Amino acid sequence: MTKFKTKNFNASFKHARKGMRLVLKSEHNIRVHMVLAVIVLFLALIFGFRPVEICILLLTIGMVIIAEMMNTAIEFALDATFRNKYSVLVGMAKDISAGAVMVASFLSVVIGIILFGQALIRMF
Repeated sequence: MTKFKTKNFNASFKHARKGMRLVLKSEHNIRVHMVLAVIVLFLALIFGFRPVEICILLLTIGMVIIAEMMNTAIEFALDATFRNKYSVLVGMAKDISAGAVMVASFLSVVIGIILFGQALIRMF
């Protein structure tokens, strides 16, 4: 075990909470994702989504937020490693991680359209 490894469970949660605060402070996009997630979950309750549909939404929201957090972590790590110097490879890595967020976001929109479309059809 390295000297940097967390030695207890409470410290792990402390670091995780710190990471959430950092990403919420530093990334505008994740704040947008969080607001949209709350709106979507609120609408799902209004539309009377079944538990399995709520679970699908939660997994989808989680996928987008995790992708955004990984993108942020990759950007910070590369910026720190290369001291913010331009590199074609760093740019490519950042673009790829941003692309992962875009794919997750696109899939979440498609899943939302399917689930909310079904709910609208059930209403009429």
